[in-house]
Amino acid sequence: MTTPADHLDQAHRQSLWTPFLRMETVLEHGPVVFDRAEGVYVWDSTGKRYLDAHASLWLMNVGFGRQEIVDAACAQMSRLPFFSMFQGYSNAPAIALAERLLQLTAPEGMGRVFYSDSGSEAVETAFKIARQYWKNRGQAGKYKFISRRNAYHGVTFGAMSATGMMSNRRMFEPLVPGFRHIADPNCYRNEFGTGLSEEEVAVAASEALRRQILFEGPETVAAFIAEPVQGAGGVVVPPAGYLQRCREICREYDVLFIADEVITGFGRTGTWFGSRTYGIQPDIMCFAKGLTSGYVPMSATLCRAEIFEAFLGPATGRTELRHGNTYSGHATAAAAALANLAIIERENLPENARVVGRYFLEQLRTLERHPIVGDVRGVGLLARVELVADRATKAQFTPAGSVGPKVQRRAQELGVIIRPVLDVLTFSPPLILTKAQADEIVAVMDQAIGEVTKV
Repeated sequence: MTTPADHLDQAHRQSLWTPFLRMETVLEHGPVVFDRAEGVYVWDSTGKRYLDAHASLWLMNVGFGRQEIVDAACAQMSRLPFFSMFQGYSNAPAIALAERLLQLTAPEGMGRVFYSDSGSEAVETAFKIARQYWKNRGQAGKYKFISRRNAYHGVTFGAMSATGMMSNRRMFEPLVPGFRHIADPNCYRNEFGTGLSEEEVAVAASEALRRQILFEGPETVAAFIAEPVQGAGGVVVPPAGYLQRCREICREYDVLFIADEVITGFGRTGTWFGSRTYGIQPDIMCFAKGLTSGYVPMSATLCRAEIFEAFLGPATGRTELRHGNTYSGHATAAAAALANLAIIERENLPENARVVGRYFLEQLRTLERHPIVGDVRGVGLLARVELVADRATKAQFTPAGSVGPKVQRRAQELGVIIRPVLDVLTFSPPLILTKAQADEIVAVMDQAIGEVTKV
């Protein structure tokens, strides 16, 4: 007898092209079809419950089932679902959200808001703003961008060119010219030497930025882009002082600093923004994911007032930013974002991420009793557990990614959803996580790692 779950399984196999996954995997094993969700839990079409320890994809900050967001979106759809912001048109929710975002980012010094639909588009917007900013200021030669290896900035061609993960780039080359990559500030494994302290890594990694700027010529470098914490690259948590040093180096050489806050924004790192956690004031900030907690797609690129002012001037066609997306400033998405931000503020979720995140990290460190656990690190409700073949030498598994996915699959069978980056297990649960739910995640991971190790 065919059940509704069976029908959905077969329909997916026959109709859908799954992102970031070999289709043979889906064709062989089928998808996990989710049916409903509440809080930090989701249920699939067979009725099985899972604790979502990855907030879907780094983004369900307020958790599932928030009726306030549903009501706000529904009310706006009934009144004015959408109207283009091209030609100077606007809408009340988009205006109110821009005001709110500027209030929230006042400590970071932001002055203007430009809307898009996804994190990739927010980053793409930042690159276009940066390049045209220098042209408008008469420095057209400043067009290059410096990023980091293992960085993830999106899938559009510009954002992908900044991304430092070769698996995401190789099949789409040649990419956009003008992008350079330096070493990331990974304190567990890096190219700066063995046995370095975190302070020494902070100095070495930031000096790599200085050397790259000088090698390229400061007069050719438009901006440096960095995630405060590198997410999809394996939750690379920077050492104290690293981002502040990078910020000062950018100022020294007149290079813009773009903070990609797509993952770290809106409470994830224990403060409202990753930039605030690490004490920096960027020139441009990119937001998505936690902006609406995934209820409706939306993103935003914010910049300092002086950057915006470089686009003001005579109607020559040279100062106008000829860029935008069909759904920029979508009224329904903006209404959802406002309701989402109100929840984050009312429930003080950044503080919960800080307090519960500290407890969660302490519990994750108990996994070090397993010989294959090499590194446990995190900030707020963002954490990593790196699995290694030899803890003493930090030797990786061969081939890379041969163990992490096995642990992920076993954890999923046991009812917890995580995301492996090869052999790094990454965690970013909803910011409403409780200590009891943190214990639930760690208990499952303890069992999954132990069972995989014995096989």
